[in-house]
Amino acid sequence: MSLGVTARLREVGDSSLVLEIGSTLPGHAQIDIEVSRRATAVARVVKQRAIVGVRDVVPTFWSVVVSFDPLSTDVSAVAAALQEDVDAAPDAVGRIHEVPVAYGDSNGPDLEAVAAYAGCSPEVVVQRHASRTYRVFMLGFLPGFAYMGSVDETIAVPRKPTPRLRVAAGSVGIAGQQTGVYPLDAPGGWHIIGRAGVTPFEPERVPPSLFAPGDEVRFVPVSTVASPKVDPVSARPDVDSMTGTGGYVTVLRPGLLTTVQDAGRWGHQEVGVSVSGPMDPMAHRLANVVVGNRPDAATLEATFLGPELRMEQHTRLALAGADLRATLDGSEVPLHTTINCNAGSVLGFGERRSGARVYVAFDGGVALTAVLGSRATHLRSGLGGLHGRPLMRGDRIVIGQPSPVARFIRTSGPDPHPGGVRLRVLPGPQVEHFLPSALDALQHARYTISADSDRMGYRLTGGARLASNVGGNMVSDSTYLGGLQIPPSGDPILLMADRPTTGGYPQIAVVISADLSLAGQLGAGDWVEFEVCRRADAIAALVAQEGRILAVR
Repeated sequence: MSLGVTARLREVGDSSLVLEIGSTLPGHAQIDIEVSRRATAVARVVKQRAIVGVRDVVPTFWSVVVSFDPLSTDVSAVAAALQEDVDAAPDAVGRIHEVPVAYGDSNGPDLEAVAAYAGCSPEVVVQRHASRTYRVFMLGFLPGFAYMGSVDETIAVPRKPTPRLRVAAGSVGIAGQQTGVYPLDAPGGWHIIGRAGVTPFEPERVPPSLFAPGDEVRFVPVSTVASPKVDPVSARPDVDSMTGTGGYVTVLRPGLLTTVQDAGRWGHQEVGVSVSGPMDPMAHRLANVVVGNRPDAATLEATFLGPELRMEQHTRLALAGADLRATLDGSEVPLHTTINCNAGSVLGFGERRSGARVYVAFDGGVALTAVLGSRATHLRSGLGGLHGRPLMRGDRIVIGQPSPVARFIRTSGPDPHPGGVRLRVLPGPQVEHFLPSALDALQHARYTISADSDRMGYRLTGGARLASNVGGNMVSDSTYLGGLQIPPSGDPILLMADRPTTGGYPQIAVVISADLSLAGQLGAGDWVEFEVCRRADAIAALVAQEGRILAVR
């Protein structure tokens, strides 16, 4: 494809390649149909190559993002596929959707405000919104949330300065040149002008997202619409109906935040589904390997205050990560060691010694039903795990078939750093949106993780405030695990396992893969510092980390 002088292939972190198409200068990125067509065509070519180790291929408004396993992927093959001439393979013809919308009143509480902004009547706003055919440029923010454009300039009202805490599923919104339909109840800063009578995302549907990049959408005004189906959780069989398993574990107390996690829900970021997975990938894998599972088997991730669990049959388990003073029937048990439990034995946790998250791996793994290929719990969208939520008192956790060969392993693991850690980073995808001195300021600052932090991201305060030259007006783009987003306040947000797949703030840097586990053991009140390194250093650290896992196996 003749992409012209504005095309650029670049590395982002140590596990992504990005082909940027069109202008990347601050304030110049535009919603352009031709650029979008090229991006979807390139993404399709890369996916067809089925390159080993490629985890996700995501077209955005003006780029193609390829996420991969840096230890198993031929990066040169990915780069070649991204730059291949695809003029002979034009943009695939997308589907055409006609979406019924009930505008105004309680369905569209911001219709009057948009009309005031445009200097016209609400009826004219509806006519202008419904008279266009919109292209789906990309999906993100929530599973099935399609960014569509372009909205008539006269009604292209900017995002709200303060987002609503809850926007109802099915709401049709406008944010600048973009319009879209909220698939789930969620916070949001778009102006809501109506309610759509469609269900944008159902995990059991094939494909799960109603919309896809390259589709076209026409909104049809109607008087009323039915409430959309909004429960994303797949039906799961009761534990007693599951055969061939290793039994189950009963939750006596759930702890502060205990969820089911596996290696993550890769392969669906193109339709806005977050990867999720463990906050500390190294501890998650280590617990699995010690007990004899595959490294990617599902475990329980417990945060700060661990759960109390009763084994309903003989079970082997292993713990890794934070030291939360684990006990079995009242006697303290070590981390990184195979532990034999009798039927009726109770695993508990006490006062935290170090770290924030401990992983409990059972021989056979947690065997709840997978959703979109993963058992990982994503709390915001209610996907995976046990009904998409944290564990509750009385829950029964199904355990898979244990290994027929008993084994005992005792090993060591990294000790979570008390109080804080220094994380290595590589320059981020929007580093050009900052002054050259910004990375230096980042490296000389110490930040504190605020209490307003969770599995989606850590809000950092108390260090250098970093200002970009796009503020909050950047066109939404892909986010990265470990990305450091800089909102208009200047206080960084470190994106973690449950991050949304897209965001509207520039990312100045990305934490290297090998240090994500260090970040995953931090909590509110801990400090964090950053150090820019080379990609070669990042890969060497990841190889060394993998060597420690292989040595245990």
